[in-house]
Formats: sequence, C-alpha cells, structure tokens
Amino acid sequence: MKHKIRCSWVLCACTLLLAACSTPEKPVAETAQAPTPSSAEEEQAQTAGRRFGGAQLKMPADVITGDASANAKRNAYFGDLHVHTDYSFDAYAFGTVATPYDAYKYAKGQPIRHPAGFEVKLRKPLDFYAVTDHAMFLGGVKAAADTSTAFSRLPHVQALHNLNAPENQNLESLPQRGTAFGTFLPETLRGVIDGSIDAEMVNQIAQDAWADIVTAAQTHYQPGTFTTFVAYEYTSSTDDRGNLHRNVVFRDDDKLPAMPFSRFHSQDPEGLWDWMDGLRAQGIEALAIPHNSNGSNGQMFKLVDWAGDPLNDTYTKKRIRNEPLVEITQVKGTSETHPALSDTDEWADFEIMPYRIATTLHSEPQGSYARDALLKGLSLRDKGITNPYQFGFVGASDTHTAAASLDEGNYFSKVGLLDADSQRRGSVPLSAAAAEIIESAGRVNLKEVDGKTYASGAFETWGASGITGVWAEENTRAAIYDAFRRKETFATSGPRMKVRFFGGYGFDAALLANEDHLTQAYHSGVSMGSELLANGGKAPDFVAWATRDANSAALQRLQIVKGWSVNGEHHEHVYDVACSDGGAVDADTHRCPDNGAGVDLTDCSITEGVGAGELATVWSDPDFDPAHRAFYYVRALENPTCRWSTWDAIKAGVPPRADLKSTIQERVWSSPIWYIPDAG
Repeated sequence: MKHKIRCSWVLCACTLLLAACSTPEKPVAETAQAPTPSSAEEEQAQTAGRRFGGAQLKMPADVITGDASANAKRNAYFGDLHVHTDYSFDAYAFGTVATPYDAYKYAKGQPIRHPAGFEVKLRKPLDFYAVTDHAMFLGGVKAAADTSTAFSRLPHVQALHNLNAPENQNLESLPQRGTAFGTFLPETLRGVIDGSIDAEMVNQIAQDAWADIVTAAQTHYQPGTFTTFVAYEYTSSTDDRGNLHRNVVFRDDDKLPAMPFSRFHSQDPEGLWDWMDGLRAQGIEALAIPHNSNGSNGQMFKLVDWAGDPLNDTYTKKRIRNEPLVEITQVKGTSETHPALSDTDEWADFEIMPYRIATTLHSEPQGSYARDALLKGLSLRDKGITNPYQFGFVGASDTHTAAASLDEGNYFSKVGLLDADSQRRGSVPLSAAAAEIIESAGRVNLKEVDGKTYASGAFETWGASGITGVWAEENTRAAIYDAFRRKETFATSGPRMKVRFFGGYGFDAALLANEDHLTQAYHSGVSMGSELLANGGKAPDFVAWATRDANSAALQRLQIVKGWSVNGEHHEHVYDVACSDGGAVDADTHRCPDNGAGVDLTDCSITEGVGAGELATVWSDPDFDPAHRAFYYVRALENPTCRWSTWDAIKAGVPPRADLKSTIQERVWSSPIWYIPDAG
C-alpha cells in the first residue's frame, strides 16, 4: 500500500462538519494532481474509431484495433461489483456478521448464513465479485459492538455491545438497533471534534478493516476461475439528500492506497476524481461507478458543477476519465429511464424506486436516469465540450448481507433483519405484533391496502437485481478490468442473459449465418462501449444478439434504443428489431406482435412453448440522419414472470398486494455505441 491520504478520515470529517457552519464555494480535498494527458495521448486512444471517453488509458493494441485473433475469443463473465459486509456501518447495525471472506465464498457458490438465521446460496456461482464496504465509518459499528476493543468502552457506543450475538438477532431488536445506530454517528464525530475521543484510535479501526478487506480479495482470487476486486463505496450526497454514491474499483491488489477516500475528505465527487488522478499518476489505477442515480433528486447528471457553474472541458474530461461506467440496475430500483422522461417507451416503468436514498422523499427524475444523461452528453458534445456521460452499463445487487439476492422466487432483499421476510418488506400483511415493532423501529411506515396493514416505504419498490456482464478474454483481473475500461459491459436485472452489440458499415443478414461472424464483427466494426465514426454519410449497420438464461424465462423481443440530438433538442425512440415465435416487426410502429406469453398468478407458472432462446438481427436505422449525433444500445426482454412480491404472497397463501405490480419482464441492456458525425 503505497499512497497515503494526507489527512485521516476523522480529521477530514471534523473539517467538513465545521465547514458546514459556513458556506464555502466548494469542499477541497488534499490530493495529488495527475498530469493532463497530452493531445498525442488522446489521439492514440482514438485509434481505429475506438475512443475511450477521455480515459486516456493505454490499452493493448489488439484491444484498441479490434484484432480478430484476440477479440473473437472473448467470453461472457458475470459478477457483482457492489457488496457490503460486516465492515459497513449500516450492514452490521442491522444484523450482518458475514465477512468479506464469507462474501467471496458465497459468490463461489457456497451457502452462508443470513442475519435472520436462514441459509442463502446462489443458484449458480458468479465469475467475479467485489466487496464495497462504506469508507465512511469503515469497521466502526462492528468495533463498537466488540466488547474487547477500547472503542467499545466509550459511553455512547455501549448500547451497541454484543449487538449481533445470536440472542439479539431478531425482529424485537429493531427498535434498539435503530436508536443505538442513530446515536453512534453524530456522537462519534462530536467526540472527535471536542477531543473526548482519540482520533487515531478511530482511524486505526478503519485502517485495520481496509487491510482485512484487501487480504480477503487477495486470498480468494483464483486467476482463470474466480476474480476478486479490491473496492469500496464512496458515500456522499447533496445537502437535500440527493444520492451521489460511487463504488471505487481498483485494477490491482498490490498497488493500493493505505486508506480509501470518503465523503469525510470531500462531499463533492470532484474531490474523489482528483484523488484518483493523483493515484493514477503514481501507477495506482482505479475507476468509480455511480449508483442509484434514480435516488439522486436530479443531482447525479446535472449540467452544472458543485459550485453551480456550467460544465467545462476540465470537469467533463476528469469525470469520464474516472467514471466510464454507470450502475443502471440494483436492488434499490432501475435507473435506465423513467415514464416521465420516456413517455413513448412502453417498458420505461420498470422497477422504479421513486425516492431519495434512505428516505421516502420524492426524487426528481430529470437528471436522475441514465438515458436522460446520455442525451445530455450529446448536447454537450455538440457544443464542443467533452461528453462526461459517455458511459457503459453495469448492474449490481448492493446487498448488505454479503449475499446478492438475484432470484424473484427466492428473494431476501438486502438490509438484513430490517427486510428479512415478506411482512417486513411489505409484500404480505403485517400481524399486529409485527406492525407495532416495525413502526417503533422508525425505518418503515404502515399503509392500509384493501383493509389490510402493510409495511411501506421504499422496500416494496426494490427488486431482485442485478448483475454485471463483461466480454473478456479470460477470467482474470487484468482482462475483466480492461473490459470495464473499454465499456464492453452489459447489465441484467438478475437472470444471466447475454447480449452482443456491434456497429459498422456493410454488415448484412448473411453475417449471422457465418460461423466466423464474431471475428468479422470485431474486425470490421466496433463493439458496445465504442464510438462509430461517420463514413461519408452512409447509414451504419448494427449487429444485435441476445440469448436467454436457461434458468429463467424465454426471450420475447430484442430492441434497440436510440437517442439523438438536433440543435440541442433531445429525441429518443425504441425499435423492436427481432421478435420471438416467428413474429415480424411492424414497419410503421416498429413493434413486435404480442406472443401470447402470460403468467398464472395462482402459482406463478408461465406459458410453455412461447418465446425464444436466442434473438439476433442485423439492423439499419430507418430514421438515420448522418448529421445527427446519436447513441444506440440493445435491450432484450423476457416473457413476463412473477415479481418477488407476488412470489411472497403465493408462498404465504394470501392475495398479492394490490398496489404493486404482479409481474415483471426481466431484461438485459448492452452498453451504448455512439455515432459521431463528420463534425466530430
């Protein structure tokens, strides 16, 4: 661990809290400043029409140019880049005792214990996993509960003693947990500020936790079989509770900072990027992945910086250099788009979580969703400013139990004891005793639906999602991280569907019949995550392909989502491009016919013999204009299946909650391809 932050988190926290009493223009973190990439380096990164969004990453030549011998051998690998364990303050506070070591065992297919006492296990092991515990208060609540530590002897943490002893891991403990947890955060900071708490003791707890997280990743890495990433969560928000959280993922496990950078160093994410640039200048490579933009209240994808100034090239290059990916689906909702933003997209209303994180305050859709950000990025580029929102897509779970909950039919949510069963997460009516306990815990409201009382808040809007897919040459850190950087990534809402997407000129339907079609597609075009340069006004051709998860429903339709900019005005359209069951796309509506797939809500059985195992096509945009900057990405939808809340109700022998959707259509999204007109 070679790079040390110049102030401990506790000292930075004190500075931040004291600064809150005034109104500084912008919180500033002490960081090393990375050198600005030269114009030659930027030009090199644009070789063969593949641009890396200002990342200035020196990629191997075969990765940049699309050399057929390397690229056609890429495989799909699935993983989760957002996992919390007992070192996260909120996870431990609500019953999680699973360690980073347990998290990696779970990802490899082994069962682990849920905080509520039952066993959880993946249907199939994952290929990669990243523990991303909160840098803020890292290890603090766990240390407070451990009566052998000096920290546990402080008066304000004694209510946390033995918090997760077996006899305390029950529903009845929730009110105490909420009270003790609520006291811990402000009292710890206050004590550090007034000197009654030893700052170095608190800082050492975080350093020891970080070292153990690193060791766990090193221990469980099995090149070629299972990949771990050293990572953490930067947990910031605006003063109005707009979510600004990011997961920071490191390429290596031997070139790392001594401590992660947290909100206590800078509330402004630009401080995080400065820190990352400083690390990169010292050979420590990392990227940050924003998550839950849906809960940002319009703050994640703004057109102004922290100080309220319009975005300039310095800001935008820094952002896309450090944030090439965005998490668009996870347990706390899907952030692709919103019905208020995409009123012509019939499938926009998918697992919408309408609140700011950890609240039931409304979150403003504008500025909170990925498609909207992609459109804003086009307009910025039209003005000659680097596109900061030219990102690829990933999915993740954000589990706080070390175990990703990915199956609708076996859903256990994410917050340990707080949402461990169907009553607590709002899918089944509450008993009188449970209602009293849950209400007194202060984290969940009560709601009357059809004369029955349910837990209500955000939990019932959550989902069994999601997973990141990558196309990489092998299951190693280097290969998968390179896939992150070139944005050859895709996101799923839980099932392990696969999707390929290429853009080029001169592709035709015969390509799909060629057994060497992948080699041709890579060699003659660009893959997802890339820029496709104009070619004399010719309309590009796109190769879109998706396959089902054998353990989930069949595919219903394959779509291409297009967004484009005309004189600063944003436009979007969803095209069905391939239909299941022999259906043909209507030339006027660009929609597939209904394939008749349905769900029996008495037992969640689905229509047999309907849907496709694979959908593929070569497609050309019927509305193409060579002058318009545009993006395209693939979305494939399964046949309808039961949502987790319906599964919960059926298992409990009660009707599904009437105000929740009974079914969903699981889906997969490719990263976009950006068409760049001749003007550049």
